[in-house]
Amino acid sequence: MAEPLKKLVSCVILDLDGTLLNTDAVVSEVLKGFLGKYGKKWDGREAQKIVGKTPLEAAAAIVEEYGLPCGKDEFLPELYPLFSAQLCNIKPLPGANRLLKHLSAHGVPMALASNSPRGNIESKISYHQGWKDSFSVIVGGDEVTAGKPSPEIFLEAAKRLNTEPSSGLVIEDSIPGVTAGKAAGMEVVAVPSVPKQAHLYTSADEVINSLFDLQPEKWGLPPFQDWIERTLPTEACCIGGPVIKGFGRGSKVLGIPTANLSTEGYASLLSEHPSGVYFGWAGLSTRGVYKMVMSIGWNPYFNNAEKTIEPWLLHEFNEDFYGEELRLVIVGYIRPEVNFPSLESLIAKIHEDREIAEGALDLPIYSKHKDDPYLKSSL
Repeated sequence: MAEPLKKLVSCVILDLDGTLLNTDAVVSEVLKGFLGKYGKKWDGREAQKIVGKTPLEAAAAIVEEYGLPCGKDEFLPELYPLFSAQLCNIKPLPGANRLLKHLSAHGVPMALASNSPRGNIESKISYHQGWKDSFSVIVGGDEVTAGKPSPEIFLEAAKRLNTEPSSGLVIEDSIPGVTAGKAAGMEVVAVPSVPKQAHLYTSADEVINSLFDLQPEKWGLPPFQDWIERTLPTEACCIGGPVIKGFGRGSKVLGIPTANLSTEGYASLLSEHPSGVYFGWAGLSTRGVYKMVMSIGWNPYFNNAEKTIEPWLLHEFNEDFYGEELRLVIVGYIRPEVNFPSLESLIAKIHEDREIAEGALDLPIYSKHKDDPYLKSSL
């Protein structure tokens, strides 16, 4: 049954960094090198202190946090050239291109509203085909008197779109951005960019795991039509390595053949895949190719401290496969990672995921990947 309409909106106003672009990955790399000059080590956990801030506010936070021997006014001019040189390497976040193409195709007015300076915004989006033309309006932090959490930037975007603020839907990744959107009288969907922080976004009208999970029809906008049998096709992605936990803890607790893989060397892949449940094909070095479901994320039930890769093979095995080479081809997405109130409810959902994947993998769009040479190159 379709979910009830939350509120009818007529335009969408999007944040850029952390919402559409994976700017955090590049910022982290630049800061690692920059802080190293001062004998400091960038800790990614500090990222939450600068998410949604204006550049000057973020600079002040870093200078204070690391006790740097320079002021924020000296810090920014030194950092900007390093960051600017990496603009071409900033990738879209999962679902960003899909969302912009969808809204553009249906004529939904869109604005981009970011705390970054206007010139910086235009430089970033210039590397992504069709993005500039998708937005009727772009508002930078240097075009208003106060950045987020002030509502001014969103009110200015609505004004330029010639629409009432109350008819706008804001999509944001940061708490300052959510605060600004609500203060502007708009509906707000939050897509938290900092892991395991969704519980802090209490003022948002909806909190989703990634742009994959946005349902435009909830807001009276045209729905996506690309889901197939409760699955979303994604660009095929290869990953593999030796199984580091054999049947793994999941097998013992859940009764399914899970196989933990090392995340070393897969930082890019992990950042490009929102936490959630995926599916595809698995090649075991001495056995063959099997249907597969996998989770990427923190596994709330086990409360992992780090993001993990945990596939389970849809086949009955009577023995362990610890240490064997496992190659995976991820072809689609099923659902976001969620908390479950009990082990029983988790197991029920896992079996539902299995049924969805088993059926979908028989469809030509997915079954063709069973013959991917990567799966069989070590068999």
